Amino acid sequence: MAEKKEVLEGTPVRPKSKELQASAQDAFRALSLIVGLLHDGFKAHQAESTKREYLRTLREAEIARIRASQEALRDYLDRVYAERRDTHQRLFAGLDHALAAGDAVAVQAVVSGIVDVARTSPLADIGNIVDLKQAMANPSTVWEL
Repeated sequence: MAEKKEVLEGTPVRPKSKELQASAQDAFRALSLIVGLLHDGFKAHQAESTKREYLRTLREAEIARIRASQEALRDYLDRVYAERRDTHQRLFAGLDHALAAGDAVAVQAVVSGIVDVARTSPLADIGNIVDLKQAMANPSTVWEL
């Protein structure tokens, strides 16, 4: 069965005390508070948007620095390994020649040279990795390759 809806009748009850009634001044204060809160919210939004844009710009600059450093290191390693390749070819050619000639002193000298080249790293000339990181962090560092 459907419920019967009753219409309520009566008079609204007003506060008995005048202190509980809102005045025009109270309404204006409430409106001022709302406007102030909205203004503060917009200012905070603008400040945070500015911070996000700054961080985005900073990120892009760091990525560009990393790519430039990567390119410089790649160029350095390409040149060093090309030089090492040439050095290895010359040393092994010298070893072949010394072996063919039967010159034991020359064989010993060439093998010693091969071992010395094999012991050194192409990055050993750059120095300590901590120094390298500090130099990379300094934008005024001049790299000579």
